[in-house]
Amino acid sequence: MTPRAKLLFFRIMAFVVGVGLLLLVAHMILRYGFDNHALDWWPSPHGWFYMVYLVATALLGFQLRWGLGRMVGVMLAGCVPFLSFWVEHRVAADATARIEEMQAAAGRVTP
Repeated sequence: MTPRAKLLFFRIMAFVVGVGLLLLVAHMILRYGFDNHALDWWPSPHGWFYMVYLVATALLGFQLRWGLGRMVGVMLAGCVPFLSFWVEHRVAADATARIEEMQAAAGRVTP
């Protein structure tokens, strides 16, 4: 898997987990605030999506040689509503620059 593919995988999963977390918050409000069970099916798929997000973060983190603290911090960002969107934006900008540097150093710049 290329570095750009790992970044794309991370970005997609960060978005999915961010939206999924908002749905999970809606589920909790509906269930515990209004005794409405319309989203009772959502917590389990959300957990699976979060596990895939952890894998995507690890793949990108190892590719870019992040320290363990940064990797765990990015992983935990998927637990706070709206934070995963902001972190994804920051990580994507940094990762794009790092990938371009790595490719330039290797002598093969791709568009």
